[in-house]
Amino acid sequence: MCGSACQPENVQFYRTREDAEKAGFRPCKRCKPDQASPADQHAEKIASACRLIESAETPPSLETLAQHVGLSTGHFHRLFNAATGLTPKGYAAAHRANLVRKSLNRSGTVTSAIYDAGYNSNSRFCETSNQKLGMTPSTYRAGGSQADIRFAVGECSLGSILVAQSGRGICAIFLGDDPNSLVRELQDQFPKANLIGGDAGFEWLVARVVGFVEAPVLGLCPMN
Repeated sequence: MCGSACQPENVQFYRTREDAEKAGFRPCKRCKPDQASPADQHAEKIASACRLIESAETPPSLETLAQHVGLSTGHFHRLFNAATGLTPKGYAAAHRANLVRKSLNRSGTVTSAIYDAGYNSNSRFCETSNQKLGMTPSTYRAGGSQADIRFAVGECSLGSILVAQSGRGICAIFLGDDPNSLVRELQDQFPKANLIGGDAGFEWLVARVVGFVEAPVLGLCPMN
């Protein structure tokens, strides 16, 4: 930090910004080094919106989320999509689907699991259960009973990734450091399913998911 004129004899150096401020200097009003960068501020806003979605009993509207973080709806929607690879509505759906998965493993009935996850009716969830679970809720709760599940393991920048698909849709995507641990996790999740190791015709699916993990802003292309 410098004094009134940027001449060598007028320059003073300090080890930290705090030391300079104690000496009476102020941060630059243009670059604002004492504030978080715009990228960090945006990340904090998106994280705050995610926490609001996760804590709400019903998915908040786009307008509510944007107002919560102090942004316009259009700007917020673009930032959220770029940061998470999902729209706010898609993030809310994915979060609720994850709640259903957890509830199905601990609730007494399928109905109670669906209601515990915030759905207002069985039929509303069951209409999209193939997309959310890759199978019916009853089959999922029964450990994938009598379901054929194909799976394959790949590698990405986040580590090993396992993708599993039943005849109704993708039912698991696991990330971790050890491929064998991911396979065991799949076996624990679906102990009554017929698990089929990846074949040549299934590798393309893993490649698509890895591409989504590496560049979520591009989205996950529809399956043929």
